[in-house]
Amino acid sequence: MAVASDEPSVPHTARIWNYLLGGTDNFAVDRAVAEQVLIGQPALAENARLSRAFLTRVVRYLAGEAGIRQFLDIGAGLPTADNTHEVAQAVAPDSRIVYVDNDPLVVTQGRALLTSHPDGVTAYVDASLHDMDLVLREAGRTLDFDEPVAVLFMGVLGHVEDDTAAQNLARAAMAPMPPGSYLAICDSTDDTPEVVEAARIWNESAALPYHLRSRTRLARFFEGLELVDPGLVPVTSWHPETDHPDIDQYGAVGRKP
Repeated sequence: MAVASDEPSVPHTARIWNYLLGGTDNFAVDRAVAEQVLIGQPALAENARLSRAFLTRVVRYLAGEAGIRQFLDIGAGLPTADNTHEVAQAVAPDSRIVYVDNDPLVVTQGRALLTSHPDGVTAYVDASLHDMDLVLREAGRTLDFDEPVAVLFMGVLGHVEDDTAAQNLARAAMAPMPPGSYLAICDSTDDTPEVVEAARIWNESAALPYHLRSRTRLARFFEGLELVDPGLVPVTSWHPETDHPDIDQYGAVGRKP
């Protein structure tokens, strides 16, 4: 489904990512930035799909082996294939999912396209991840914080430049969640010159800059949590279903003891 609005002049992260994932909810300005970034990192489109596959495996694990029935997907972005509620409710139809985003296009598209299994619930919250009080208050209308919740930050904490601020957002999101809840994060790292250059090009044009972190810095988001095996690894190495070389995107899942 194409976006039904006037052509914007400013590229947007959600639409750029949508284009990289093969979606149609994007404009020429978004595609232009994506193509510029691909010059510096030709594998970015494939990496975007591999990152999405990581989300799918994480949600399948959480809804299946971990028995989670509630998901809070913060910074969800535009709907595409294998959305969180689709994966979770395919395993457990009674799963309840709340998506959070503060982009009007994302919220409108999400509410229009993301329909729940009749045994579960899918809701969209219009809020910024920087306003965690609002996120939690609105999510609490759908989710029961007395029962375990999986909190997902997939590729969004890199948009928060300061490490302490980003870590505090993750901690605030997990604070009201009971033991047995989970935190799942993935973000790009600064391991290779190609990724660093791609981020530089991205930040010259995109409305929302992206800040790379090292694996060591990403690990700090999981302090106090019990990492699910195999820990913080390239997303292609987390419960892989096919063989693929490692990429410069790391992810992990941590359980609140």
